[in-house]
Amino acid sequence: MTDGHENLTVSFYLNGEPVTLEVPAADSLLDILRGAGGLTSVRAGCRIGRCGSCTVLLDGRSAPACLVPAWRLSGCRVESVEGLAEDPDFRRVASALTGESALQCGYCTPGIAVSLVSCLRNEAEADPQRLQEALAGNLCRCTGYGGLKRALARLSRT
Repeated sequence: MTDGHENLTVSFYLNGEPVTLEVPAADSLLDILRGAGGLTSVRAGCRIGRCGSCTVLLDGRSAPACLVPAWRLSGCRVESVEGLAEDPDFRRVASALTGESALQCGYCTPGIAVSLVSCLRNEAEADPQRLQEALAGNLCRCTGYGGLKRALARLSRT
């Protein structure tokens, strides 16, 4: 029988850099990124995968970091907003979001941006409908979604 406080060594790529960390086995990717990873863009919202505030790219696809267990990370590629700053798809998303006033408090913005980057990278056609579907797991309590809908239309035209 164990006491539930075992540690686990995980090796993965974080924003293009290899990392090896010893973390509590019960930690999620969110815990790791906010703690040992030192990242501030990955936000702890609901912690049950429904708000999108902790969305990252996991092997190129958007994923809620709060639902990814530490043991799942070995060999994976994890990208956050910090690692996407110079990415052309991220720059398109950031330009559309700011240009259409789709930002207010900013708490949900990193997760929204990462979800949109995932859609642009992985969908053959990033039309407004597909972009909207990509945001199905992202909640925003400030904007009312008007600016966000305009940003999606802008992204689908570029």
